[in-house]
Amino acid sequence: MAKESLQLMWLQSGGCGGCSLSLLCAENPDLYTALASHGIELLWHPALSVGPEDGFLALLQRIVRGEQRLDILCLEGAVMTGPNGTGAFHRLSGSGRPMMAVVKELAALAGQVVAVGSCAAYGGVTAGGGNHTQAVGLHYVGRKRGGLLGAAFRARQGLPVINVAGCPTHPNWVLECLAELADGSLTEAQLDPLGRPRAYTDTLVHHGCPRNEFYEYKASAEKLGQLGCLMEHLGCLGTQAHADCNLRLWNGEGSCLRGGYPCINCTAPGFQEPGHAFTATPKVAGIPVGLPTDMPKAWFVALASLSKAATPKRLRDNALAEHIVTPPATPVERP
Repeated sequence: MAKESLQLMWLQSGGCGGCSLSLLCAENPDLYTALASHGIELLWHPALSVGPEDGFLALLQRIVRGEQRLDILCLEGAVMTGPNGTGAFHRLSGSGRPMMAVVKELAALAGQVVAVGSCAAYGGVTAGGGNHTQAVGLHYVGRKRGGLLGAAFRARQGLPVINVAGCPTHPNWVLECLAELADGSLTEAQLDPLGRPRAYTDTLVHHGCPRNEFYEYKASAEKLGQLGCLMEHLGCLGTQAHADCNLRLWNGEGSCLRGGYPCINCTAPGFQEPGHAFTATPKVAGIPVGLPTDMPKAWFVALASLSKAATPKRLRDNALAEHIVTPPATPVERP
């Protein structure tokens, strides 16, 4: 007997839609091939589905009445609960209902619930700037569990909300999560303490960074465009950010760091408001406040001093240049 396909609904709330645009960049395989290969049927996506508005509203009603199964609910964007907790800032078009009420109703019926992007997971950029829209994540408000669905929420099949955080998310983070849900292999033990799949958060952005040789010798860039490490002066958080951006490249070849921009730790709650410019490293007595994950401060200071004392001239020269000015030496055999 053929296995029934999983029924997936994707909704968008308070956000920019960037995670959907990123999802469309999935390759090897593309989005539709990936979904089909894992037996997932897309019931609705606001940017990809074709149909009249009343058809979508009728679909929602069939789900609520139990006539249509909902296996996976994906939400992209934060849930706007303002003003004063009414959700009236964001109403579902054609229904007049607050979107927060629709999402809450569907989450209670779905087999699994996935927050796509840092806005849906923790509030993200939508919750920045004083959070006048009272934006929250599905299961978190910043680092605090709760959000729209409450701290105790469990989806119908037992898992908490799965936070595929990122701004935007890598398409393969989303598709890998959906594939694991489809084959039943994703367990709570495979989520990290912030509800993110460990498949991409058990590594740091630092891993695979093409500037690692500069980092090792603390040969630092002083302005954007230079080749040196971006941690010391330009705010890079790659040694603290949980993600595999430099191992699982975007569009097969890119990452923020490979594009010359420091990592801003966009998979973490509160990344949107670091308290300083993204391209500045806050310091106390010349020492960066945010040290690499798992690195005691005294060790960092000692190793940094030793590394700087041993920095090869080649790295000092290249760190402040936009192109390699001093190539690695080539050993030459004497005749």
